[in-house]
Amino acid sequence: MTSGPIISLKNINIIRNKKSLLKNVSWNIHKNQHWAILGLNGAGKTTLLKILTCYLWPTTGTIDVLGNRYGKVNIHEVRRSIGWVSTALDQQLQDHSQDSALEIVLSGKYASIGLYDAVSEQDKQEAMRLLDKFNISHLAHEPLTIFSQGERKKVLLARAWMSKLKLLILDEPCAGLDIRSREEFLSTLEKLSQEEEAPTMIFVTHHVEEIISPISDILLLRQGEVIAAGKKEETLTEENLSATFDLPIQVHWRNARPWISV
Repeated sequence: MTSGPIISLKNINIIRNKKSLLKNVSWNIHKNQHWAILGLNGAGKTTLLKILTCYLWPTTGTIDVLGNRYGKVNIHEVRRSIGWVSTALDQQLQDHSQDSALEIVLSGKYASIGLYDAVSEQDKQEAMRLLDKFNISHLAHEPLTIFSQGERKKVLLARAWMSKLKLLILDEPCAGLDIRSREEFLSTLEKLSQEEEAPTMIFVTHHVEEIISPISDILLLRQGEVIAAGKKEETLTEENLSATFDLPIQVHWRNARPWISV
């Protein structure tokens, strides 16, 4: 990893069509931290992710990701070190619904939707190893159309790992999963986070109960502004969450995992 922060955002403002999407956001992520971003729909969570991956440029502010200052580097090369698992990516794959799990995972090496490059036997072996790692090797040659929602999420995780990622962004990864599939997926993430070369993780959600034990820090957003940021036990207070979700909220901790009630 880099010697400085993994991510450093300074004074980020985004104004589009005279509307402020992010307001003076500054945020640092350091090595050995995993973060969750919480907020209502429209709070600026996905906008922030687009900033990190340079699909959206700020009106003002500076962005450093993995030691690279945006505006002075080859963004495509930076993106190769960033894995992204999201419903939006899942939807993009609909145009490649006949692609096999193996082809989808191989495409992760090139950060592409669809496989357009020649692949080596070594790449195929690595992709098969990852499919086995995520317990979906039986889908290697099956088309995306037959996968369950849980299997689709695992294929996207394996695809992300194919890029030798240093940063893993999970944008509401549990959306569409039933409770059993959700818990299986979260359990997989917990195990992955314990690996020696595990990437820094950013987990975006509006469901507090999805914040698993490896997540160390929390960023709370409301209407494009940071409500609070820091260690999860200090940040996930009833006061902060009530302000974030605009509701009176109580927090309960069980097995190092927060649950809320209104």
